Amino acid sequence: MRIATREGLQELLEEDDAISLCSLIVGSDTFGIDTGKIREVLGERELQRVPMSPPFIAGVVPYRGEVLTTVNLRALLGMTEHNGRCCVLVMEDNEGAERFGLVVDAVKGVVTVSRKTLEPNPCTLSARAKWLFDGAYKMQAGLMVQLDPQRLCPTRLSETGLFQQDANGGADASADRR
Repeated sequence: MRIATREGLQELLEEDDAISLCSLIVGSDTFGIDTGKIREVLGERELQRVPMSPPFIAGVVPYRGEVLTTVNLRALLGMTEHNGRCCVLVMEDNEGAERFGLVVDAVKGVVTVSRKTLEPNPCTLSARAKWLFDGAYKMQAGLMVQLDPQRLCPTRLSETGLFQQDANGGADASADRR
């Protein structure tokens, strides 16, 4: 895999398979989302909790005269709640019908990689991870897992049944629920 330096960036961008990924941090893991699918990075925001919402809903934030539902990536990954600063990215589904926020610990920056270097998900992943992850890129600092923002849309997450609450109000802990 090639990571673009200033000198090699133009050469890599000229290749048909180059993709720019926004590098996100959640816990100690690095994730990437195609920059073309990110509408805006809001940075730190005060989230208003939504009573009786699924555990993956972080809350809502005001956004350009609208109320934006936010999805907590940590909750989707089964991680504990983050006590420090968080960042909100504005995403939009392909049809533009649903706009939502994605809450992550931090945004590192943008990296340009070759699409050819995307490794498929291993068959040992849980059903939840298979739903969320598109594969991974081997970076110098470790793996960068690619996320599909269409699958992070609150409506689609609810429809899958993989991230529902159990009868006691907590997250369903079964990793391979179908």
